Amino acid sequence: MQTTKIPATVVTGFLGSGKTTLLRHILENANGRRIAVIVNEFGELGIDGEILKGCGIGCDDAGEPTGQLYELANGCLCCTVQEEFYPVMEQLLERRHQIDHVLIETSGLALPKPLVQAFHWPSIRNAFTVDAVVTVVDGPAAAAGQFAANPVAVDAQRRADPNLDHESPLHELFEDQLASADLVILNKTDLMDAAQIAAVEALVRPEIPAEVKIVPAQAGRLDVSTLLGLQRASEETIHLRADHHGSDDPDHADHHHDEFDSVVVQAGTVERDALVAALQKLVADHTIYRVKGFATLPGKAMRLVLHGVGQRFDSYFDRPWRAGEFQGTRVVLIGQDLDGATLQAALDAALG
Repeated sequence: MQTTKIPATVVTGFLGSGKTTLLRHILENANGRRIAVIVNEFGELGIDGEILKGCGIGCDDAGEPTGQLYELANGCLCCTVQEEFYPVMEQLLERRHQIDHVLIETSGLALPKPLVQAFHWPSIRNAFTVDAVVTVVDGPAAAAGQFAANPVAVDAQRRADPNLDHESPLHELFEDQLASADLVILNKTDLMDAAQIAAVEALVRPEIPAEVKIVPAQAGRLDVSTLLGLQRASEETIHLRADHHGSDDPDHADHHHDEFDSVVVQAGTVERDALVAALQKLVADHTIYRVKGFATLPGKAMRLVLHGVGQRFDSYFDRPWRAGEFQGTRVVLIGQDLDGATLQAALDAALG
């Protein structure tokens, strides 16, 4: 009978920082660990869960999976733990003899502190412990002044940008995700020079405890021993971490989540460059922070995964389209004051 607590790693970070890529890396280098994954997404397409299934997690046609994928797709974990997180952990508890580690990917709009505090619930506390909170930072975005708390850290043009308002929900989320960290991954350093890396480290350091390391990474590729087995028992000290959102008050429910909208737009078979150009126009004309979805390209049997933060877009083919599944282009747009019909019309016009 298993008597030791099962370690759980909470992976948090802002929109587009590379959390799902980091999880893929861990799963692909599990080295025999039996890992259960909980994915919490903002948006209705289940994109992050689909990407992880490419690793054989929860995928019926990929042989024996190393764990079971639980996908939560109706909002931030810090708002839905009572309805969804607790039952999922109960299901994992029933299978604890099959699990060596739990990975929890929060939504890019989620606050990690209330989630970690949920590990004090009696049935969870007795069986699970938070091995560490890993916060992933999008290095190039932070270097460009996006979501930076201190305008001095960025160039004069970016300092004039209204998005740098310290009181904005974006900044509060960014700071709270850093404040909860036991480890910070400075991601995408291959897209940065040494001066930019130093500037972002100087920006992040005041927001995290002194003992927390900042580790550079490219596409989340790190030795898994750096990420798992840290034994921080974060639930025991999370109450000492400062935050903007009153998470020490169990009755506090105002996390500013109503500030964000998520809409889905669709297209048929499209050329990649045309789709990216159309989405870049939408980002320029509307308050869109994050773009993610799947696309069908002419003459290609593979599904294209598309990610965008600001005007920067990345894409790759992940797997062949399956018989019977929707094979058009569907994209989630996350931002503020978004109207689905308006954005769909704008995309149609941009694609011509």
